[in-house]
Amino acid sequence: MFKIDTTSRSTESEIMDNFDLKGKELKRTLKDLNRINSWLGGNRVTLQGVKKLLNGNKSRNIRIVDIGCGNGAMLRKLSGWGKRNGYLFELTGIDANPHAIKIAMQQSEQYPDIKYQTLNIFSSEFREMEFDIILCTLTLHHFKDEEIINLLRQFTDQSNQGVVINDLHRTRTAYILFKAFCAFFVHNSIARKDGLISILRGFKKRDLLRYQQHIPVNKHGLYWKWAFRYLWVIEKNRDIYER
Repeated sequence: MFKIDTTSRSTESEIMDNFDLKGKELKRTLKDLNRINSWLGGNRVTLQGVKKLLNGNKSRNIRIVDIGCGNGAMLRKLSGWGKRNGYLFELTGIDANPHAIKIAMQQSEQYPDIKYQTLNIFSSEFREMEFDIILCTLTLHHFKDEEIINLLRQFTDQSNQGVVINDLHRTRTAYILFKAFCAFFVHNSIARKDGLISILRGFKKRDLLRYQQHIPVNKHGLYWKWAFRYLWVIEKNRDIYER
């Protein structure tokens, strides 16, 4: 019987880490992953973090970047919400997979406020960019601990208002429930396999608190959200909301 060990973060690679995945297979997998994320409330969690950083400020254009944007579903959701609520957004999606960016551009043709770029976030070109808010939805777990600490420092430097992290809670219960969920609702083998690996590469609260100690910002909000998510809001330049 397979033993579910969540003591430490898994180092197993996901199929989606292979940037050669493309065409119909990639498009179908991204669609299925986004549907799972939507069913389990994922993008809604990120939007909650954005609302906290915006704090109702509609006085100017707000530059928001989504790291590891995939097919752009989060940005399209954010674009629609912003328009309905009177915000002026300049939205950018960044992904290292050029095939994913191509799909995102095709699916966002009706969204003139969204642009996309194929970029390595460790590159000097990306490090020179500046945004108001940086989003990282189900992307941080793809990196090793040392990389995560460096990225969080970098994101904090690059953002004027703050950073929104939405990622998975690494727990045996989440693994078992997701496996059962897949048995009934997910028939894409890549989405099923990667989803389970993602949980084992996810985080416990102690991991996030350890990373927090390395970030030169003392305004943090860390929240547990259904379904087995952590929302971490790193805020700059004004008093933090109540935890």
